[in-house]
Amino acid sequence: MIKTEKLCKKFGSIQAVDRISLTIEDNSIFGLAGTNGAGKSTFLRMLAGILKADSGKIAIDGKEVYENPEIKGEIFFLPDTSYFFQNAAIEDMADFYSVYYPRYDKKRLSKLLDKISLDPKRKISTFSKGMKRQAALILGICAGTRYLFCDETFDGLDPVMRQAAKSLLAYEVANRRFTPIIASHNLRELEDICDHVGLLHKGGVLLSKDVEEMKENMQKIQCVIPDPAEEERLLKELEVLQHEKRLSLLTMVVRGDREEVMKRIQETHPLFAEALPLTLEEIFISETEVAGYDIKKLFA
Repeated sequence: MIKTEKLCKKFGSIQAVDRISLTIEDNSIFGLAGTNGAGKSTFLRMLAGILKADSGKIAIDGKEVYENPEIKGEIFFLPDTSYFFQNAAIEDMADFYSVYYPRYDKKRLSKLLDKISLDPKRKISTFSKGMKRQAALILGICAGTRYLFCDETFDGLDPVMRQAAKSLLAYEVANRRFTPIIASHNLRELEDICDHVGLLHKGGVLLSKDVEEMKENMQKIQCVIPDPAEEERLLKELEVLQHEKRLSLLTMVVRGDREEVMKRIQETHPLFAEALPLTLEEIFISETEVAGYDIKKLFA
């Protein structure tokens, strides 16, 4: 388990990380969302023990990570721009990593590379951006570490490879003790893979929620209620986070159990009523507006 308490990091006059307190459970995929400059990369580098916190605490499995070789041996960090040795091939990088990661699985590496038709002997410098991303992710997964920190891992991947990468991470979580943290500026990249998502803004945490819990307890409803008095009463009685009316169609984002919400709407004798699926972005927009932030402007 990873736990941070009031974590801070400053570069000159810039507060890159500002009192971040998060708990990341084992064997879950944690998404770290935020705009460019929100503090995601700095936060990941601090978790990996690359940067030292100015103040606050980081504990991984109850131990400090900075200058702790034992804990660092359980972490593989994938930066937003992957580094490879000059003229190195994938197999050369695997040889290097296997020195530091005793559980490095070269047989698995070979199988995974074969599945996506990446030549382990070809110089990585000749790869496209997407191919380099694929190589870096597979090299990281085969290290056999318990934690994998990914900074914009899906950036540059085509839709097929993006889905393959997500499936590979989900497989690892299901079959061994493994906890990936995926940082991205794109909420849509995170919603179909992450168990839990934290939203960063200006170095701090705006929101940290379990994805399934959010989806179960928040409903998007479209309805047409002929009686204006009933409609007004409904908006007051339900816990409405957002609502918009276009002509006669009322669209609401409501907190609560779907069956209970729909039952209350049916009592108004609507001409039409249906519950629609909410995207992660819509959920975060609603949650952050309640907290006094406009996420639409943050991600504009």
